[in-house]
Amino acid sequence: MQLYLQFGFGMMEHSVHLLTAWGGGTVILSPRDLEPFQVQSFAARVLKVKNSQILFDPQFYLPHADHARLTKHSYWPKQYDTGIFWSGPGLEELLTKLLDLNRTIGCQRFILPGLLAESINDDWLNQQRAVIDTGAKMTSGFPRLITLALGADTVRNQDQIHELLDTATDWNAEGFYVVCEHANGKYLVDDPSWITNVLDLLAGLRLLGKEVILGYCTHQFLIANLSKASAIASGTWMNLRSFPPEKFSAAYNEDIKQKAVWYYCPQALSEYKIPSLDLAYSQGLLPAMAPPPSLGSNYAMGLFGGTQPTTVGLDEPSAFRHYLQCLHSQVGLLAYPSFDEAVAGEERRLDTARQLLTQLQRAGVLGQLRDFSQVLDSNLAAIRAHSNTRGHQMRRRWTSL
Repeated sequence: MQLYLQFGFGMMEHSVHLLTAWGGGTVILSPRDLEPFQVQSFAARVLKVKNSQILFDPQFYLPHADHARLTKHSYWPKQYDTGIFWSGPGLEELLTKLLDLNRTIGCQRFILPGLLAESINDDWLNQQRAVIDTGAKMTSGFPRLITLALGADTVRNQDQIHELLDTATDWNAEGFYVVCEHANGKYLVDDPSWITNVLDLLAGLRLLGKEVILGYCTHQFLIANLSKASAIASGTWMNLRSFPPEKFSAAYNEDIKQKAVWYYCPQALSEYKIPSLDLAYSQGLLPAMAPPPSLGSNYAMGLFGGTQPTTVGLDEPSAFRHYLQCLHSQVGLLAYPSFDEAVAGEERRLDTARQLLTQLQRAGVLGQLRDFSQVLDSNLAAIRAHSNTRGHQMRRRWTSL
């Protein structure tokens, strides 16, 4: 499994810096966060970094979206009529413009547009088929990724996930780009059914022999490795680590207005505001929160130099780079030789986090809504449910996926 960068507001310099440090990687471009004139120039900057690639997410999840930057791009339809768009020239025009854009900026794979599914019903499936079939006719020799954008209730519905998997067997494309609205809008999801169904969906798609990218991830989805996901994607702000459909509305309240800086403690799988680290410092627990050297992050090391963390501080760019560097390294450590060893590795990760979180909580060091203690048991339940339902297939196919 790889880590891709989910591009968002203010991520140009972060992306180039991190890809250079990593010796390459992939960025998923966001038209919502790029002016039309910036798309090609930024793509060129990324592609100058050795071993780097770009993907372009059309973000056509809500055709009536009114976010100014998103709808300014030339491929966005000037008019959209649900009744005729999917069977008329509108769809061909959309795909033609997107294909031209993908080729112009140097994409090696084409993310097909896809609507947000509040339910896996006949209308949504027919729209998916129209995009897939039309795209296959127009893009000979250009690998295609089918967008699966799923609302939270859809993900929670096991029957709908199974219906989607049954239907997807016949879809003509090389892979899938999956984005899932978080249950109850939470940053860290505490609904074990939702988590289990995401794992089941990813595994079912991978067992078709397809590439599968899970977008808009927090570190909670390091467990996507148990489904042999090809990649997970994450970014700087909260709305790049979860998928709120309302972000494509002009009225969306941007996370960038929230200026608190968070430190990611990878061994606790939790994030903390800097004043919370002062409590850890005063009780001798701060060294246990320092990032392990194996993760290769020096962006936040000033916090662990022996003085009170708030007197040192952590700037926002360093906090973002620290998070993504740690996550990149954590993903890189997931190359287990078997499914059972991967499960054991994830359970060890949760056990390590639980032990440290217990110490920190006793000391009053809390991560608020980013404290992993609230989802530890949900992740563990999902891992075990996934092992029970998909384990036999994953054990047999692990080395070939």
